Amino acid sequence: MLDKHAKLERNALAFVFAIIFVASIGGIVEIAPLFTIDETVEEVEDMRVYTPLEVAGRNIYIREGCYACHSQMIRTLQDEVERYGPYSLAVESQYDHPMLWGSKRTGPDLARVGEKFSDAWHVAHLINPRNVVPSSVMPSYAWLMRNTLKYEDMGLHLSALRKVGVPYSDEMIENAAQDTYGQARPGSERADAFVERYGEESNVSLFDGDPDRITEMDALVAYLQILGRLTDVAHQSSDSAQQTTSTGSGD
Repeated sequence: MLDKHAKLERNALAFVFAIIFVASIGGIVEIAPLFTIDETVEEVEDMRVYTPLEVAGRNIYIREGCYACHSQMIRTLQDEVERYGPYSLAVESQYDHPMLWGSKRTGPDLARVGEKFSDAWHVAHLINPRNVVPSSVMPSYAWLMRNTLKYEDMGLHLSALRKVGVPYSDEMIENAAQDTYGQARPGSERADAFVERYGEESNVSLFDGDPDRITEMDALVAYLQILGRLTDVAHQSSDSAQQTTSTGSGD
């Protein structure tokens, strides 16, 4: 066997073809499942898109490298489900560009963190994590409270996402900047217009507690509060599975 390998190493052309062959096996294994993606991703009626403010928050989440320490995919393992909630479904990430599933958990998984804590908790945690979690090793992101959010170009962000399949309407793109403001200003006319476009289930809140300006903290907290809440299908599936288990146990 070693003799054959030595001959292969001395033949440059054969060695190149061998490398291409081996590499192509890995490529096929990764690419082939994509041909069945339409069958893999479920279709759900209540799935909604990220709002402009949530898109801005997601951009900040990526910019600050939060995905390096936090995953956003709960596996089907029992201990993960018991700790974080129902396991993640493909449909929940269909509007994520790029995916932020992650593989390393220096901090907890955030796939179901939406509405688990209050806005004020998230703000305090981001300003100084040890104020709410004494053992936390997470760095402070206090400057997000000082940085005014630049949202005038949010229509361009939504337009780009529509090109990769996110179903934003022309009206949503045209009013993206106004809707960014409206989501963070409860009771305003822009908030009412925002709700008309994105639905009653949309989260309108004074996220960072500061009524004077829209900050990057507003955007990031808005994004964190929607994680796991774009659709309730995972919770519905989990409830159905538990009912089936209970029924089976009763028999």
